[in-house]
Amino acid sequence: MNEPIDLLRQRLQSGLEIIYRDVELNDSIESLVEHLVAAMRLNDVSTAPVPYANHWNQNDVILITYGDSVKTPGQPPLQTLKCFLDKYSDQQINGVHILPFFPYSSDDGFAVKDFYQVRSDLGDWGDVQDIAQNYRLMSDLVINHASSESEWFQNFKKGMGAGHNYFFTAPADADIKDVVRPRTSPLLQAVDTANGEQHVWCTFSHDQVDFDFRNTQVLLEFVRIIRFYLDQGINVFRFDAVAFVWKIAGTTSLNLEQTHEIVRLLRALIEFACPNAMIITETNIPNRENLSYFGNANEAHCIYNFALPPLLVYTLISGNQHYIKQWMMSMPPAQHGTAYFNFIASHDGIGLRPVEGLLEDNELNELVNTMQSFGGRISWRDLGAGVSKPYEINISLFDALQGTIHGPDEHAVNRFLCAHAIMFALEGIPGLYIHSLLATRNDIVKLEATGQNRSINRHQWDLAELEAELADESSHHSRVYNRIITMLKLRTRQPAFHPNATQFTLHLGESVFGFWRQSMDRRQSIFCISNITPEPLELPLTEVNLIGTDQWMDLISGQMITDQYSTIRMEPYQTLWIANRWDYQ
Repeated sequence: MNEPIDLLRQRLQSGLEIIYRDVELNDSIESLVEHLVAAMRLNDVSTAPVPYANHWNQNDVILITYGDSVKTPGQPPLQTLKCFLDKYSDQQINGVHILPFFPYSSDDGFAVKDFYQVRSDLGDWGDVQDIAQNYRLMSDLVINHASSESEWFQNFKKGMGAGHNYFFTAPADADIKDVVRPRTSPLLQAVDTANGEQHVWCTFSHDQVDFDFRNTQVLLEFVRIIRFYLDQGINVFRFDAVAFVWKIAGTTSLNLEQTHEIVRLLRALIEFACPNAMIITETNIPNRENLSYFGNANEAHCIYNFALPPLLVYTLISGNQHYIKQWMMSMPPAQHGTAYFNFIASHDGIGLRPVEGLLEDNELNELVNTMQSFGGRISWRDLGAGVSKPYEINISLFDALQGTIHGPDEHAVNRFLCAHAIMFALEGIPGLYIHSLLATRNDIVKLEATGQNRSINRHQWDLAELEAELADESSHHSRVYNRIITMLKLRTRQPAFHPNATQFTLHLGESVFGFWRQSMDRRQSIFCISNITPEPLELPLTEVNLIGTDQWMDLISGQMITDQYSTIRMEPYQTLWIANRWDYQ
């Protein structure tokens, strides 16, 4: 008798019974359980994962990048990326999220043609494994859809062959009026097949055809894909667009109960296969719904803090901290076994759905208008009846923070660094977009070449050109890069910055945004305080309530606090990390 596997079988069976309770299956649930266990090669596993374990600490920082964000002529880009990481991470970045590196037909990798191959123009699985040997490797699991050019979809049109029954179809007159999606294109696409005209479900684009998880073979295929990725050294899985995977006509087809059960089931399988592996759910939806993907520490290990980018950008361009402070005070601490994944820039834009109900309409309009004045573009979603609403702001973060609602100013670099000092200090694991590390500006040339709004923030650097910029101490690229690396060197030494360490919001007046972190052993406290305005100010330390028996120092400037009754002058957009201990190695 193998008790851990028997426990897993019980979990799988209960989950499958919920997922498929309204589906007529060709095989039994018990048989499907055995197929799943075999596909993940778990029959000989003898230990169960430890519940509520944190597979992360303050040393974890994940760089988000495409496989070809940095290129060298004549060298596979994945090899160039590893050279860049080895030279410029300075041992402060220990993880890397390589955005989809599979053969694709559109959406910069998110219309996958073959889930088992590396794009030949990027490199091969050996290059992926080389990166995984030195960095915690995060990969996308594009679980909602595949390319219309994939072999599976071509077989769908033929009505035979591998994957021919993997895709979701619906009657042309299906009740889809309540379906929530982030695009304005028609949801159903008519396709001529060997079995006549069929209408396939396309949440994102007509080149991205949704899978039909009502077919148990689709679930089994993704378990095989996960096992294959684990074998290549990948142990962090970003579940792309997972909120849409289960569809039912007549509903929103978003965040359905079956979707959550699928995430729980995949977590159970992954944990038994690799106890320190992680799932991060990509659910760009209103904040309350996003939080639901934690489950009871049995769904996602991490969820994207999608509300953070728009709230933080709005705070820094407006000088108004009311909304971000209100949001922080409402956020529950992540229980052990879960953590927030914090980011303020990514390959996508600044999502606006997560701040529905958080920002007022006039503040949202102020944010959108300011970003457009800084060169940004706006992507829209269809609300029906010819009504559209801003869904995403497409802009590089450096350009987004080049000024305030009143226009560009001389504080761009300090404002940008302030945003990162806040993010690095927050409860959670930081995800740092490569173009934020490098302070890359809007790529208007690429935007015009592709006609795709998101291209504005997906620049490709020539490594030699980039190295020249980083070597030039006067360039904003060099200044930002060196300051960020310095902050990370400080961050990774502070136990109070553990992703699950205590956090409380401070009340320090209108112009100062602050919060307090305390290490889990309660020995270290850090007060993280930022001037969010373009004007200098005086901060009375009596408002911070420093304990008089402790010595205190601002970790960033190195300034000792000798009198807790004095005031500290804060320059525009300056951040303080005031700590009572700083001798950690």
